[in-house]
Amino acid sequence: MNEHTVKAFDTDIGRLRGLISQMGGLAEDAIARAMQALQRNDLDLAAQVRADDKAIDALEAEVERLAVQIIALRAPMAVDLREVVAALKIAGVVERIGDYAKNIARRVPLIESEHRIEPVSILPSMGRMASEMVHDVLDAFAARDAEAAVRVCDSDSALDDFYDSIFRTLVTYMVENPKTISQVAHLLFVAKNLERIGDHATNVAEMVYFAATGTHMADRERGAGHPKD
Repeated sequence: MNEHTVKAFDTDIGRLRGLISQMGGLAEDAIARAMQALQRNDLDLAAQVRADDKAIDALEAEVERLAVQIIALRAPMAVDLREVVAALKIAGVVERIGDYAKNIARRVPLIESEHRIEPVSILPSMGRMASEMVHDVLDAFAARDAEAAVRVCDSDSALDDFYDSIFRTLVTYMVENPKTISQVAHLLFVAKNLERIGDHATNVAEMVYFAATGTHMADRERGAGHPKD
C-alpha cells in the first residue's frame, strides 16, 4: 500500500477502535445504572437505561458499516484483517451485553418497593465485577494486548464463583421466606444476566487474543453449566 492508503487505513482503524470504545463505555454505564436502579428501586432510572440501549444499537450498526467499508476498500491482510473482523464480532457481543443491562432494568418495576429484601444489597458487587471485566477486555482490544485478554478470561472464574454463591444465598432465602419467592425469582434473573455478561466478556477476550496473535487461546477450564451463547 502507498503512504496515502496506509494513512487512510490507519484513520479507519482508529475510527473503528473509537466506536468500539464508545460502545463499551455505554455498556459499562448501562450495567452500573441498571444496578443502581435496582438497589434504589428507581423506576425513572430503569426506564432511562432501557431507552438508552438504542444508542448502543446505533453504534453497532455504524461499526458494521465501517468494517465492511474497510474490507471492501482497503483489502486488509493478516493482522489488520483479523482486527477488523474482531471489531465486527466484538460490536455484536457488546450490543448483547447492553441487552443484558436493559433486561436487568426491566426487572426493577417488577420488584416490590415496600418490602425490599436484604439479598438485593449483595448484587451490586457482582455488577461491578462484571462491568470491570467489560472495561478491561475493551482496553485489551484497544491496546492489542493478548496478555490482558488472558487475564480477563482468568477472572471469569471469580465471577462464576460469585454467581454460585449468590444463587445459593437467594435460594436459601426463598425457602426460608416463601412470601419472597416472586422477588427472589427476579433477583436470580438479575444474577444470571450478570454472569452472562462475564461470559460474553471472555468471548471478547478470546477474539482479542486471536486478533493480536493469530492463534487461538489455549483451552481453559470453564465453569460447568455456563455455556456461551
